[in-house]
Amino acid sequence: MLYQITDGTVSAGGNVILQHVNFEIRGAEKLALVGRNGAGKTTLLRLIAGEISLDRDDRRKGPGIRRDRPLTVGMLSQQTISDPERTVEEEILSACPEKDKFSRERFQYEQTYDRFLTALGFSKDCKKKKLSQFSGGQQTRIALIRLLLAQPDILLLDEPTNHLDLEAVEWLEDQVRAYEKAVVIVSHDRFFLDRTVQTVYELEDGTLTRYHGNYTEYREEKEKRLRLQKKAYERQKQEEERLYGLVERFKHKPRKAAFARAKRRQLERLPRVEKPRETGQQIVTGPIEPLILGGKWVLEADRLRLGYEKPLLELSLRIRRGQKIGLLGKNGAGKTTFLKTAAGLLPPLGGKMTMGNGITIGYFDQNSARLETDQTVLEHFTGLFPSMTEKDARKTLGMYLFTGADASKKISSLSGGERARLVLAELLVSRPNFLILDEPTNHMDIPAKEALEAAFRAYTGTILVVSHDRYLIRQVAESILIFENGTAMYYPFSYEHYLERKRNLAEGESPAAQISARDQALISSLRSVPKGERQRIREISTEEAYRDWRLRLAGEAMDEAGERFKEAADACKDMDRSWKESGEFWMGMERPDLSERLRLEEECKTLWETWHNACLEWLDVYEEGPHCGGPDSVLSAKDCF
Repeated sequence: MLYQITDGTVSAGGNVILQHVNFEIRGAEKLALVGRNGAGKTTLLRLIAGEISLDRDDRRKGPGIRRDRPLTVGMLSQQTISDPERTVEEEILSACPEKDKFSRERFQYEQTYDRFLTALGFSKDCKKKKLSQFSGGQQTRIALIRLLLAQPDILLLDEPTNHLDLEAVEWLEDQVRAYEKAVVIVSHDRFFLDRTVQTVYELEDGTLTRYHGNYTEYREEKEKRLRLQKKAYERQKQEEERLYGLVERFKHKPRKAAFARAKRRQLERLPRVEKPRETGQQIVTGPIEPLILGGKWVLEADRLRLGYEKPLLELSLRIRRGQKIGLLGKNGAGKTTFLKTAAGLLPPLGGKMTMGNGITIGYFDQNSARLETDQTVLEHFTGLFPSMTEKDARKTLGMYLFTGADASKKISSLSGGERARLVLAELLVSRPNFLILDEPTNHMDIPAKEALEAAFRAYTGTILVVSHDRYLIRQVAESILIFENGTAMYYPFSYEHYLERKRNLAEGESPAAQISARDQALISSLRSVPKGERQRIREISTEEAYRDWRLRLAGEAMDEAGERFKEAADACKDMDRSWKESGEFWMGMERPDLSERLRLEEECKTLWETWHNACLEWLDVYEEGPHCGGPDSVLSAKDCF
């Protein structure tokens, strides 16, 4: 055990922040601390860093904190700039253990910090600048470089992704995964936690609970534990009521007095299950369907030029009903400009854009959340939906975390994130068939983000969403549109799949599976023509027909493999559900179908691999793209070059 806290308590100002907590760091594991703001995460980091000590506690036996050897601890928030007149080079080299300028170790250290500076957006000429010339965010980056180069035994990172762009965050993910010692992270970036940690500690009501796995696995395990605890608590209440009823029924009957006493003793000896904590979060489970279905093609753009005074990029694509597309790209690449143009708020500079029949748009950006009214949340909401009863309005608001007294708050007293959440709730309840969302979850805490993510997943209409929250993009978007270098590239699978493909490609190449939005539009146009018509009017070349035939075969194999995997996965779920609902499970008996369950689990893994490989084979055919054929080809030479 590298580091261990046993039965530790920390108080400040008469308030108990950590109450008899147990915490441990094993070897070089990567840990995350999660919990609401103010729960005490930073306090725990300061305790590990040695800035504060445990309270004296007569209940605790032993020292409270144990280390297997003398440890060095480095904390990002500790790295304050003590001398702003120092240069960047002087600050970073001060952490170098080798003082000989001509040693091999010093040379390697300087090479590494040059790479780190470049990765975090600094140019090499920055090294001679004074620290006072940099912003607070840039100083934090410099402190992070110094900390990574110092290589402490325990690396403590408090919100390390603040002030970092996407490329820098991805670089930091690689650094944390490759770090050969222990790392403890506090971060609101759930995707960052998913890609870096193997263990999660949740801090709630002053107590710590350890979960194995990354952030997503922690959430799944927590929900599973809460469901089981709720069932056990309900069974306990039923048994208590049954025994209490028997006692009350027979306690006054002399011939049954002994029976009543036995049941009272049984009632007193019942194992106690704590009532599950109310999270206050009612996740949307049923589908949210648009009021009007709308046409098959939601938006069609042909050589659409986007921009203000001069074009930022040219774009051609077709968006099909029900697609959920995430937009990625650097600031200024044209993502918001495209959203505003699609919503009709910004005129195009050229080209053609057509909206489908019966399309109703729900548009959200940060300006949408600037509500100015003295009404309460409930009054404002029922004013927009007068046909909704107060009971239904409160229930609906509760799904978006406006529960109880929160519904009676004045809108003028809400934070920016709360106002944004209210506007998004209004949009979803009004049920348009095309949602256009620009940074919908900015300034929101994690429970609010998860409530909205559940609603976006339940929504069956079309979504275009821009967000710096990669976790939201992964949870909601089924495909992505990448804006870079004045072009838009379409990727037909999830963000995580895109990252996997990107990692597998040679350094410096663009992902081969990225398909230009122009080509995607042309392929969609081809597929909208019935195959019989294609052959009759000869609108497709032999080469293109051969590719379509291969694509169809690969698609059929992919669909078949997907169905087989789904059937096996559903069988696993049904088997688990039956076991957990059985009396043997609650009596703690050994599972009778364990061998069959393990066999089915192995079958699921095999079928998943088959389906995954079939998807990649389909993608390989799709990546080949349309080729320039003869005079009968539907694609002209200018479309290919």
